[in-house]
Amino acid sequence: MGRHGTIAGRKAAQDSKRAALFTKYAKTITVAAKDGGDPEYNAGLRTAIEKAKAIGMPNDNIARAIKKGTGELGGVSYEELTFEGYGAGGVAMIVECLTDNTNRTTSAVRSLFDKHGGNLGTPGCVSYMFTRKGVIIIEKTDDIDEDELMEAALEAGADDMETLEDSFEITTDPSAYNDVDQALRQAGYELVMSEVEQVPSVESTPDEKDLRKLKKLVDILEENDDVQNVHTNCAVDLDEVEL
Repeated sequence: MGRHGTIAGRKAAQDSKRAALFTKYAKTITVAAKDGGDPEYNAGLRTAIEKAKAIGMPNDNIARAIKKGTGELGGVSYEELTFEGYGAGGVAMIVECLTDNTNRTTSAVRSLFDKHGGNLGTPGCVSYMFTRKGVIIIEKTDDIDEDELMEAALEAGADDMETLEDSFEITTDPSAYNDVDQALRQAGYELVMSEVEQVPSVESTPDEKDLRKLKKLVDILEENDDVQNVHTNCAVDLDEVEL
């Protein structure tokens, strides 16, 4: 199954987290808009807007987030924070945040690790086990020709494409991610997932008890408005784990 799980499982998980995703994407749009409020000339903003629309974020929310980023509306200034550590079973974790209060966020993340069998470490303690890559997942359907998809992805600058059980997983260098994402969208492909991720070079498979602890920690971290992404080197898709 792999750490990305099935398409059905991924869509169900996304639906259950939709409200939290609105808040997170609004922050992402605000930060991206600092480099310019016109998505035609700001690839990062364009990608953030398209992801927000894909989960049904209202246009008014998107417009408000852009105006906060450009300074047209008063708003807070967000700072990026990254935490590294281990979850239950020794699973390596990277937690990426956008926050307007570093003390609050640091305290919250440390407390959650302590309460749920984790151990927050020092910068660099696990990042050496990960490589930052663009990851794009497209559902496998009868309408999609695998060779044509691979050709489109590679021509746009992708590094590789892997055929999974019910999907295609395309990986890119972060510098080529926006180009590949846009090229595939413009070619008419529906992207089930499109993110720049920390992809593990070595994966860990904890036992069932530790999997549930890890799932609980990841879920609670993702519910925190300051947490944007949680990356692990767990070989099992945590969305498929039942608490």
